[in-house]
Amino acid sequence: MDLGLKGKSVLITGASKGIGLACARGFAAEGSTVHLAARSADLLAKACDELQSAYKVPVYTHQCDLRAPGAVKQLAQDCATVDILVNNAGDIPAGNLEAVNEQLWRHAWELKVFGYINLTREMYTRMKARGRGVIVNIVGMAGVTLPPEYICGAMGNAALEAFTKAVGKGAIEHGVRVLGMHPPATRTDRIIQLNKTIAKQKFGDESRWEELLKQTRMIEPEDVANTTLYLASERAKHLSGVMLNLGTY
Repeated sequence: MDLGLKGKSVLITGASKGIGLACARGFAAEGSTVHLAARSADLLAKACDELQSAYKVPVYTHQCDLRAPGAVKQLAQDCATVDILVNNAGDIPAGNLEAVNEQLWRHAWELKVFGYINLTREMYTRMKARGRGVIVNIVGMAGVTLPPEYICGAMGNAALEAFTKAVGKGAIEHGVRVLGMHPPATRTDRIIQLNKTIAKQKFGDESRWEELLKQTRMIEPEDVANTTLYLASERAKHLSGVMLNLGTY
């Protein structure tokens, strides 16, 4: 199936590993120009070399911390003409209400919640002026299942679902689509660290983290990437203001 992504340009945040890097590989394989944004210069350089070598497409890297003052505006300026934005960066910690204090909560939301909101605002304004563009928000099933042991992420993800639906509902009349998805547990380094925190809280022993995943259906980063490519493509041109659940309740 031709997704019509050849020659398109895409900006992916949190793109140096995990789901973000899987998305970058997918777009590069389709012939898209790829912009990678992340905090680690070393991982960005490694990802850039891999993509250029494997897919022979233009790849640009943007080392930035989207929490830093002015970082979102600078990234949007540097990538002003991209056709597609994939919001993916986030590092919300596990923990229940008592474990996550206000400082940690605000720090987490500054990247995952306000990072999505602010970069969407910047890129949407540019896309609206051109009359075309797609924004895909990769959020997370915690926004639907609302686990108390991941309360900061549950609330942030639920907020981002409402944000995506509201912006996408109005964007379509201007030729811009805004939509997203909730991946369930995905096989990345992050899922291990999250479950270590939960295991320490629940059992007093982080080494028991694998017990928490015994009954969990794990998906791969490539599964999320494939869905992202579809949503960003012309094959999904009828969709905006919707969220797909990739897991079960």
